[in-house]
Amino acid sequence: MLDTIRLSIFGTLLAVFAITSHAATEPKEVRLVIVSLFEIGEDTGDKAGEFQHWVENLPLEEIIPLPHGNHDLRWNEELGVLGMVTGIGTAKSAASVTTVALDPRFDFTNAYWLLVGIAGFDPADASLASTCWIDWVVDGDLGHTIDIREAPEGWPTGRFPFRAKEPYQDPRPASEGSVFHLNEQLTDWAYEMTKDLDLGDSEALATRRGLHTDFEAAQKPPFVTKGTYLAAMNYWHGELENEWANQWCEYWTGGEGEFIASAMEGTGMMTAIEFLAQADIVDRDRVMMLRSASNYTMQWPGATAIQSKRGENLGSYSAFDASTINAYKTGSPIVFEISKNWDIYKTTLPGQ
Repeated sequence: MLDTIRLSIFGTLLAVFAITSHAATEPKEVRLVIVSLFEIGEDTGDKAGEFQHWVENLPLEEIIPLPHGNHDLRWNEELGVLGMVTGIGTAKSAASVTTVALDPRFDFTNAYWLLVGIAGFDPADASLASTCWIDWVVDGDLGHTIDIREAPEGWPTGRFPFRAKEPYQDPRPASEGSVFHLNEQLTDWAYEMTKDLDLGDSEALATRRGLHTDFEAAQKPPFVTKGTYLAAMNYWHGELENEWANQWCEYWTGGEGEFIASAMEGTGMMTAIEFLAQADIVDRDRVMMLRSASNYTMQWPGATAIQSKRGENLGSYSAFDASTINAYKTGSPIVFEISKNWDIYKTTLPGQ
């Protein structure tokens, strides 16, 4: 066992040494980074998670070992596009983005970053397999919590902001990582470029979304929209939690953000990006986020929250396959536009 451990450590050290030695003379200029959050199995040839459609269709054929990270990287030399998989959760996304950005094999000085993955969507705003360009990212974890049964009378929730004394305290405390506003110009450009895409439809999607008779948006075929993303490690679900998510996003964005998508990794990535930007390693204004609806964040009329939640699991969400496909359909035109027109977008942000 000890010899096996020693061999493993020695192999990793050799790989890291090879990386740093090679990168010293030949850093790759990255035009765009595709940030996926998980893959189910292999990168190709089996059931697709968030990464596989990018690997197979962009394509990202070259494998670049990442022994000190979550998942090996993928590269397209012609496009200058790097693909990565962070692992699920805020902590893993922050660590992974930092790990890759500090890798001496790459130059991220002018790189654009596209976080793209699935999410739960508010049925009041979008339908299954729809996609959403993100304007604000709000953290759902940083704060204080007491059980609502022990809360003072009149409190709408037992959750309240970090360093605050009550829910929705006015004025708001300093963010400290509770909210991030993405480059509005870049987000709007990506949305305008893709808003009229045909994302397809199916009988299965129509049947499932037909349960949500209380929301008009939930019953539409998949479409592209724009809105706010609540990032939380706690996988919440249900009508009451959905109401909290809307209020929490409205609070932290000063009423400018409309909650649509619920997932995990956005604030972790943005924390890493802001630290890296302080050292001029990355450009914070070149970050985009795209989420696609694998499921709804609350139950349909007549159902309970737990009935709805029990049917939603990784790999078998209501619109899992369609959402991963539509994430690629919506994000890939932006990737190709930037990469193939690098002579423009290297120095000039889209929309200027």
